[in-house]
Amino acid sequence: MKEVCNGCTFAARKRGMRDCPFCRTPTPKTDSKILAMIRKREDAGDPVAIWHLGVKYDVGLYGLEKDVTRAIELYDRAAELGVKEAHCNLGVLYAKGAGVEKDMAKAFRHFEAAAMCGHVPARYNLGYIEGKAGNHVIALQHL
Repeated sequence: MKEVCNGCTFAARKRGMRDCPFCRTPTPKTDSKILAMIRKREDAGDPVAIWHLGVKYDVGLYGLEKDVTRAIELYDRAAELGVKEAHCNLGVLYAKGAGVEKDMAKAFRHFEAAAMCGHVPARYNLGYIEGKAGNHVIALQHL
């Protein structure tokens, strides 16, 4: 599951292209077909598809039961493969204690890894954590 920037997607839509900008495959319309496409890419080892599937399990979309444990497994795999969004999602789960034991040290590590890759919300979360800890100078560097 490669991603295209929003500007390119907008330009393609403006020209009437409704299919995949990479392979010209028509966009699936049903939940089962969308899920099948994501699973096919996940089976091929696509890190972004692994992360997408984790999101679907985390929220319970496309007919999947909400399964935070499975989502965490997928996020871990995607994070190991370098998906910054997966690190951020793991940070949120560990910070909230949603489906896992609350662990601010792990949350901080995941936010830090995502922020170092350029994930802006993760950097904001680092600033928030530092601010709550009383490290206002460090917090301002993140915000």
